[in-house]
Amino acid sequence: MPFLPPRRLARPLLSALLLAAGGLLAGCFGGTDYRPEAAGPAGEVTVVVDSALWNGNVGEAFRQTLGRPIPTLPQDQPAFDLKQMDLTPQNLDRVKRHKNVVVAAALGSSSQEAEYLGQQFSQDALQAVRSGGIVPRPDLWRRQQQVFYVAASTPSGLAETVRQRGPALVDSLNLATRRRTYDRMFEKGRQTALEDTLMQHHGFAVDVQHDYQIVDDTTSADGGSVLLVRKLPDTWRRLFVWYKEDAQPSTITRDWVLSKRDSLAGIHLQGAQRGAAVIDRRRALQIESVDFLDRYAYETRGLWYLAYEDSTGNRQPLGGGGPFVNYTFYDQQQERIYMVDGTVFAPDYDKREFLRQMKVIAYTFRTRPEAHEQQRQNQQTATR
Repeated sequence: MPFLPPRRLARPLLSALLLAAGGLLAGCFGGTDYRPEAAGPAGEVTVVVDSALWNGNVGEAFRQTLGRPIPTLPQDQPAFDLKQMDLTPQNLDRVKRHKNVVVAAALGSSSQEAEYLGQQFSQDALQAVRSGGIVPRPDLWRRQQQVFYVAASTPSGLAETVRQRGPALVDSLNLATRRRTYDRMFEKGRQTALEDTLMQHHGFAVDVQHDYQIVDDTTSADGGSVLLVRKLPDTWRRLFVWYKEDAQPSTITRDWVLSKRDSLAGIHLQGAQRGAAVIDRRRALQIESVDFLDRYAYETRGLWYLAYEDSTGNRQPLGGGGPFVNYTFYDQQQERIYMVDGTVFAPDYDKREFLRQMKVIAYTFRTRPEAHEQQRQNQQTATR
């Protein structure tokens, strides 16, 4: 199957619209926001909804979307951990402190949540959301906060709204969580000198955390690769970037991505004694077309395990494993194929947030032409 642009970008587009609308609202205040930051676990969403609805179809719709298990993690973990709360005067103060909040109500009911949402809209806006709607209210009570109002006239309509709009809501929450994760990851600073080295030697860079090291740095006539490693006593994270010069986008197919990733694992993801962190095709594997930094790309998510090939060419497991995320794309300006791959090993921990950190770094990727263009725009802004 050749590499083709995705036919539909409806979910990312809706997510962008949700966040853009929120940005307009947040920008209305202007100046510096001195309110405290929202608190709570990064991957948790507080769902403020009547308990009767939560125990019925509405709650099930939330569990099937925001709380849907991620199949490409080694242990069962949902997209987000859901925490249901009824709306009471006592709970409202607690809700206002949380990072991710969804307030949902069937407007035709007499619940506290329906009364609250009814007070948040004008009559025209209230009429518009009765057929089912999601309204973003970022930074409503605190900084770094994502609040969404979800409404419909009836419980069945509310459940259908959650089912239909839930995937876009997940995208928006993932994007907001990724931004917060970036701030937390780089609060101790970045290795900008190392980033400059990447740009000078390879024509690309990513943001590098304070404790990452370059373990392998290779260039050749037709391409190159870099391996960045963060090693802690009981976990490690590895990110490699590989590229091929003078490449053709037609090279990129689903099978090629999987095969190339495994061949590069033999170079960059070797075991301590032998073997490499190859894709575990015995488990769930997802590969789909995505918009990666305004490029059409394949995003591959799955599990790896340490294995070696025996004398007969069969793959034999060695133990160990974890999740990975991979972005493969063609850069038209540089005429390169890039592969950006993040791998996690954390046997005694939940993996979701570690993998999110690898995505955060991947999404800081930029090429030399992009860096030059950004510098030019910054200079223009400074002279105005």
